[in-house]
Amino acid sequence: MNTYLTVGAIAVAIIVATPFLLPASKTVERSAIVPAPANEVFPVIASNEGYQRFNPYKQKDPDLKITMHGPSSGVGSGFAFEGKDGKGTQTITALDDNRSVTMLIDLGAMGKPVTTFGLEPAADGTKVTWSTRMEFGMNPVGRVFGIFLDRMLGPDYELGLKLLAGTVSSRN
Repeated sequence: MNTYLTVGAIAVAIIVATPFLLPASKTVERSAIVPAPANEVFPVIASNEGYQRFNPYKQKDPDLKITMHGPSSGVGSGFAFEGKDGKGTQTITALDDNRSVTMLIDLGAMGKPVTTFGLEPAADGTKVTWSTRMEFGMNPVGRVFGIFLDRMLGPDYELGLKLLAGTVSSRN
């Protein structure tokens, strides 16, 4: 009987400890060439209205509710969202003209990932890199969730970048 208790205790210890061996953070990143110069791409990403033109979650969830807040563009500009995939806010926290836009996403108890759009000159336009970093700290559920994050967000970012390319190329 002692052997069963020992084996059971070891199994429970392994199950409890395993999530803490997983990474405490995860970054999801996708890139695409957008057929427009950075000075045309940047203002679309850095504005509430512009972002909504390529927001992939609007296409996935036609009932997604978006409520704008702050200025129409720039630092402090953002929106609240509520839909089938959850609710939260997204606010621009930093800009580097024609180079990057950084946003804080507040998902409440699920965390506060930071999203950055990096822009680099490319032969056919602008290379746009959409990346999101999520910190899990000591949260074991978050660490396990991190295993699936790339599969969950990656396709959405690919769709968003495709929509962005269509948005800025249709403006030319």
